[in-house]
Amino acid sequence: MARLLLLLLGAGVAVIAGIPPHEDVARVARFVAHECDWGALATLSAQEPPMRGLPFANAFSVSDGPAGACGSGVPYMYLTRLEVSVQDLQVNANASLTLSLAQTPYCKKKGYDPQSPLCAHVIFSGIVVEVNGTEADVAKEALFSRHPEMATWPPDHNWFFAKLNITKIWVLDYFGGIKTVTPQDYFKARP
Repeated sequence: MARLLLLLLGAGVAVIAGIPPHEDVARVARFVAHECDWGALATLSAQEPPMRGLPFANAFSVSDGPAGACGSGVPYMYLTRLEVSVQDLQVNANASLTLSLAQTPYCKKKGYDPQSPLCAHVIFSGIVVEVNGTEADVAKEALFSRHPEMATWPPDHNWFFAKLNITKIWVLDYFGGIKTVTPQDYFKARP
């Protein structure tokens, strides 16, 4: 089934009516990345024992571009070094980010449990890096358009824009097990 895209004329807003076919794994991954506004970022804890070296997951707002636009596929985040997960990343920048359509109305409308393979989710693995210059402007537009509250967050927290440099991608969007997508295929795909 092809993904339907209905344009609300006059408002300039795109409404997603369906996801790409599960056989088109790279497009599904891009779709999920664009539709989700937050995800669970997992790091290896650099905190004091007994947590040091153990997995630690935390919720973060993300965006790959303004809603309704095509999206870049790049998961951008707005971070502060005061946050415990960011402290972990300063010691070891490797992380994984899980995004699930359970965060959107899609799965609830379909009656899919968040753990169901039909409630598509994507796990990205890579390195979190700070972005600067023109890319910071892109990240700011992507994040502040979806999370306008961010513009009012305390400036003394020294916020900065970051992205996950994706090295591996896993997709669960149907029965039969998890599938992998190369970053090259992911970034070539159009949701």
